[in-house]
Amino acid sequence: MNTTCKPGKAVYVVDGLRTPFLKARGEAGPFSSSDLATWAGRALLLRQPFKPDQLDQVILGSVLPGADEVNIARLVALRMGCGHGMPAWTVQRNCASGLQAIDSAIKEIQSGSSHLILAGGVDAMSRAPLQLKQVMADWLFNWSRQIDWRQKLRQLGRLTLGHFMPVVTLLKGLNDPMVDLSMGQTAEIISHEMGISRQQMDQWAMQSHHRLAQAQEKGWLGEEITPLFDPLGKLLERDDGLYPDSSMEKLSRLSPAFDRPAGRVTAGNSAQITDGAAWVLLADEEGMIRHGLTPIAKVYPAVWAGVDPARMGLGPVHAIARLLQRHGLVVPEVNLWEINEAFAGQVLACVTALADDNYCRRELALEFSPGKIPLQDLNAEGGAISIGHPVGASGARLILHLSQALQRTGHHMGVASLCIGGGQGGAMLLEAV
Repeated sequence: MNTTCKPGKAVYVVDGLRTPFLKARGEAGPFSSSDLATWAGRALLLRQPFKPDQLDQVILGSVLPGADEVNIARLVALRMGCGHGMPAWTVQRNCASGLQAIDSAIKEIQSGSSHLILAGGVDAMSRAPLQLKQVMADWLFNWSRQIDWRQKLRQLGRLTLGHFMPVVTLLKGLNDPMVDLSMGQTAEIISHEMGISRQQMDQWAMQSHHRLAQAQEKGWLGEEITPLFDPLGKLLERDDGLYPDSSMEKLSRLSPAFDRPAGRVTAGNSAQITDGAAWVLLADEEGMIRHGLTPIAKVYPAVWAGVDPARMGLGPVHAIARLLQRHGLVVPEVNLWEINEAFAGQVLACVTALADDNYCRRELALEFSPGKIPLQDLNAEGGAISIGHPVGASGARLILHLSQALQRTGHHMGVASLCIGGGQGGAMLLEAV
């Protein structure tokens, strides 16, 4: 591997933990974003040989914090017992917010300003707020200005049922304002462009569930998940969006979700709307020596790329290609791959595009493709279709899982990547220690 183009000191993942990812089921989930992040963070910090206030910083990615969770990183840091003197800040890069938090932590450590940082991501998507329409907000403003009761009656006469229709912020957030397309519609575009069939999408979705079922059965995720207790005392210790009996027959019955009647993307081959939090603990050699920590994996700064928002799902192709170039690598040299499963068609389109010489020449200015990612090495223990995709947390989950998977399997190198709403991609390289 070419080491001449990786400036900065070495940074390591020394530990990490996440909550179970809990599928949204049509009502607000039992935990807020700050609840989830605090629960996982406390459990992680309790097993460390240092006190919470000995961290240098806390960085948290989140897309949908509640109105009472402004700068959610600071709120969570205080609730975890990190003390009033703990700097904490929140980052947002849509689906890659958790990865951005980790990337920011790496660069803070490499700059020499910190030696030990807790970084991660969180979102309780089931609690995405409803908002008033602007017309209703204007009506309320005008109502508050009326003094005379006659004026108030006239104002009441202007009120219609349409004023009370809420704005679903989750749906607004899943729609790109530049191209006026939902994320699912962008997946339809690139699936068509790359020739990914409905059958291929459903096959990948079914496999995601089967792979997660195997990972749960084998206990491969036990090290990365801390159990939760809901307010009624129910134990939650596994990702609960799993359908172990998923089959092609069942998936084939689902109607297109975004492009009726002829579309290929369905609820079954798309990521689940989910609540969850994930953290990783990052340190340099000084931080590890000072606190007696043992590294799991060496982690490098992320590579970010931009693409047409209408083809946002191909963002990982551009980020991965740049990442491989930065490190002097080709695809066969990487052992494990994690590409967030926003949509099955999107993941398969990325694999197809990265392996296509013509695409790489035309879009990436490469002479040849860097290689085809082996599907058996991609999301080997399931992905967001079965695990879920709490947008702020997914990037951190990928890094946590990949670092532990490298250690467990004995493999040397892994890459994690996500597509990002708005037309971006991010990718990060990890090496086993």
